[in-house]
Amino acid sequence: MESPLPPQEGSSEDQERLAALKVFQSAGKGSWASVPDAEWNDWKWQLKNRVTRIEQLERLLPSMTREERAGVLLAGESKLALAITPSFFNLIDASDDFCPIRRQVIPRVEETNTAPWETLDPVGEDDHSPVPGLVHRYPDRVLFLVTDRCAAYCRYCTRSRLVSNASGYDFHPEFDRQIAYIAEHPEIRDVLLSGGDPLLFNDEKLEYLLGRLRTIPHIEFLRIGSRVPIFLPQRITPELCAMLRQFHPLFVSVHTNHPRELTTEVREALGRLADAGIPLGNQSVLLRHVNDEPVVMKALVQKLLLCRVRPYYIYQCDLIAGSAHLRSTVSRGLEIMDSLRGHTTGYAVPQYVIDAPGGGGKIPVNPGYILRKSATKVILRNFEGKVFEYPEAPELAAPVPMRPLCDSSAALGKD
Repeated sequence: MESPLPPQEGSSEDQERLAALKVFQSAGKGSWASVPDAEWNDWKWQLKNRVTRIEQLERLLPSMTREERAGVLLAGESKLALAITPSFFNLIDASDDFCPIRRQVIPRVEETNTAPWETLDPVGEDDHSPVPGLVHRYPDRVLFLVTDRCAAYCRYCTRSRLVSNASGYDFHPEFDRQIAYIAEHPEIRDVLLSGGDPLLFNDEKLEYLLGRLRTIPHIEFLRIGSRVPIFLPQRITPELCAMLRQFHPLFVSVHTNHPRELTTEVREALGRLADAGIPLGNQSVLLRHVNDEPVVMKALVQKLLLCRVRPYYIYQCDLIAGSAHLRSTVSRGLEIMDSLRGHTTGYAVPQYVIDAPGGGGKIPVNPGYILRKSATKVILRNFEGKVFEYPEAPELAAPVPMRPLCDSSAALGKD
């Protein structure tokens, strides 16, 4: 028996596009060709020379549209600031108004349009903040916000109220209070450092924070959420990796949305982290005209595995104020998940989630693989659209009493 709408296999054109998207290329120096290699490969030089002003964009991106120009003029006043590292800027296709890199980092005037359901804090982080800079939404883990700075600013950022001091949020983490709260709550076993971007701290400051957290007995493992390996691969130095490996188990979650972001430099940076024994996961945000096509997302997740990164989440874009022009539909997200499950290796299939508005947490969203369910059977479809029947196990009338497998005292020869 066949499902009425089996997924369609990709055309030869799609296969050619998939192969092209998975090619690793260098970001190059672009308009910074005269910069010496020693400076170009210095992460502090990259930060110091970020694109932050309209005058720079007029010179570097003469094809800037009217909507982009108006958005740039507003950035940093009432909206999220503009900042793009030179190495990431070189990935922009100046001839394409819908370039997927361009749409992520160049402000647009549409950011001033706010729908009634959009807010500055769409996932209710502030409502679950027992002390400044700490979010305790889930029972056994906390979000530890350490800074309001990023290497570059994504236009759909869930924390655009906080990063770059947008909207006068005036974020000031209080590390002593944050760490004291964690130490006083033994149910917390997992700490995620985020912000802003923790990897913008120098090695010494980051080592200090990780070291203090590692002294808390009930903390089982630490995580760092960062876009720095993508925006600023020069920051992932051998010295940083050697320092981080002191704090295992330590995980790093990176954020990549389009396969073009995975350059040869990024692959090498991620490889240094992986060689330090750090498990790597990726979080993507589903974005209109960026990655909301099955072939683009498939290229991304397969290319991530080539970089030794496990695709972890695809987020439905949060209802952040001014993000409607970037939000794709949930239907498109489900279509993409259908195009991945069974059509590529399971390691390449992330979980599609919606972070529930107002603080409900992450809710998994999956295509309808269970078609019907009764007391006696489950009717399912597979990735090809074929339908199968699985017999349901009968419910037991009463719980089976637990019995020891053996008498441990007798087994040990004790009275």
